[in-house]
Amino acid sequence: MAAPPCSAVLLLSLAALLLSTSAAKSSSASAPGPAPESINITGILDKAGQYTYFIRLLNQNQAAIQIDIQSETSTDGMTVFAPTDNAFNNLHAGTLNNLTSKQQIQLVQYHVCPKFYTSQSFETVSNPVRTQASGQDNRVFGLNISATANQVNISSGIVDVSINNVIRKEFPLAIYEIDSVLIPSEFYEAPPPVPAVAPSPSRSHSRDADIAPSTEDSRSSSAGKFGIGVFLSVICLIGYAWVY
Repeated sequence: MAAPPCSAVLLLSLAALLLSTSAAKSSSASAPGPAPESINITGILDKAGQYTYFIRLLNQNQAAIQIDIQSETSTDGMTVFAPTDNAFNNLHAGTLNNLTSKQQIQLVQYHVCPKFYTSQSFETVSNPVRTQASGQDNRVFGLNISATANQVNISSGIVDVSINNVIRKEFPLAIYEIDSVLIPSEFYEAPPPVPAVAPSPSRSHSRDADIAPSTEDSRSSSAGKFGIGVFLSVICLIGYAWVY
């Protein structure tokens, strides 16, 4: 039996190659890619343990939902400083209860930075570092952070604390454990003065015009008094001449 021509063998090989390539592309196209990571900060803290109080505050003020959504949608990521249960137990009695509802929200937001920070990036931050509370009530609500190769220190102006442990370090959400609650110094500062409203010049002028008599009125009054005086003098002279 005669061997098939070389051209026929070549065509068969090319056909087989095309079929295998097409099958591979079809398989790769139908295979789903990895699903985007879903952030659940309360789930992360609950799994780590000893963050019951902080989780409660996150849920009460709906800050947890905001952190989850912003972490997944923001290109800058987020950083959370999570106080332990011991940190809340070490607060003076009534500290949280004496805060207004707005201040409790600001307290939680003060522990959240709208940017992802690694342990190394803390060495080059510009102070004060912005938090989610920054700018509210026309105040800074910033953190002062200093870092060396082995330690990161955080200061609120009232509380100084160091990072104890890294709970999560993957972008877009970094979570660091601290053993003190960061109380903002703004809670103990007098509120900024309200700028005084200058009186309107037109109103001031009209008030002065209502109070001060006009020059013409003054002249008329003086002329009237002078006329009455002359009239009385004439009457007196006539009476005197009549008697004598």
